[in-house]
Formats: sequence, structure tokens, C-alpha cells
Amino acid sequence: MYLASAREHPPAVAVRQQQRDVALTVHFIRDFSRRQSELFLLVADFLKRYEPADFQSIVDDDVNAAASALASTFETASRGVIYDHRPASLPAERLVAALKPLLQEAGKNGGTAFERDAAVVLRRVAEAVGDARAADVGNRRAFLDLVGRVIRRGNQETADESDRNTPRLIVP
Repeated sequence: MYLASAREHPPAVAVRQQQRDVALTVHFIRDFSRRQSELFLLVADFLKRYEPADFQSIVDDDVNAAASALASTFETASRGVIYDHRPASLPAERLVAALKPLLQEAGKNGGTAFERDAAVVLRRVAEAVGDARAADVGNRRAFLDLVGRVIRRGNQETADESDRNTPRLIVP
């Protein structure tokens, strides 16, 4: 009974955090097309699940460097030049190596239009890192923490039995 009540009436701090998270997320995807929004969410979901092979966690600076390098790569590819831009740090390089195949799979048969969209989205990811860090100055993982709070997987395997039977339709 107490757990159900706590779930229905979260503390004010949690509500304010959710409101800030939603406001930042809406700001990040404010003028995107549908495909760009889907790409942004694909990248965010990837970042939420990403675990480096060497068990060292990544920080926002790694995400910024990786997103900027990949954006540059897609920008040059959209102009017909194949050149892989490299980030300066090893963790960012590993992140690029893991993220690039996912984006290539998402954009197969998309041509230069996809490459332009991917570049725009990755530039916005780099911008979002800066915005999230400005909102939470002392946190080196502000953007990654935000992504972890906002992106939720609809995975039935992890949902408990009561969540599976809950209707997903919200009626006013």
C-alpha cells in the first residue's frame, strides 16, 4: 500500500527533476523532423545502454568529442568525401567505433539526406551535452544522467507482472 502511494505521489523534488528533464529534452529536439527526432532518440538510447569494454565509464566530454567527430565525418560524406574524423580521447574513439555501425545500419539506403540528418543530430547531441552541463555544473555526467532518467525501454522482459497488465492507453 505504501509503495503504491509513493508511486502515485512522488516527492516534489522528483517531480521538479522530471519537469526539468522534459524541458531540456524538448529543447534538444525542438525543431527536428521526424527522422531526426528518431535518430536523436536512437543515439540517446545507445548512450544509455553503452558500456565500454574496459569497464571505465564515459563522461560527457567523451560524448561531446565522439558526437562532434561523427558529425564531421557525416558532413564530409554528404559532400562526397569519405574521411573519418577522429576524436582526441581514447574513450571517445571507442564510443565512435561502437556508435558508427548503428548509425550506418539506420541510414542504409538513405544517401546524402541521411548523412545530413545524422550530422545535424550529432551536432545537437554535442550541443545538448553543453546545455546539460550548464544546468548541472559540477556533474561530469550531466547529459548521460539525463539520458538515463529520460530514456526508458519498453522491454517486457524487465517489466514486472503488474506493469504488463496495466493498460497503455491514456484516456482524458
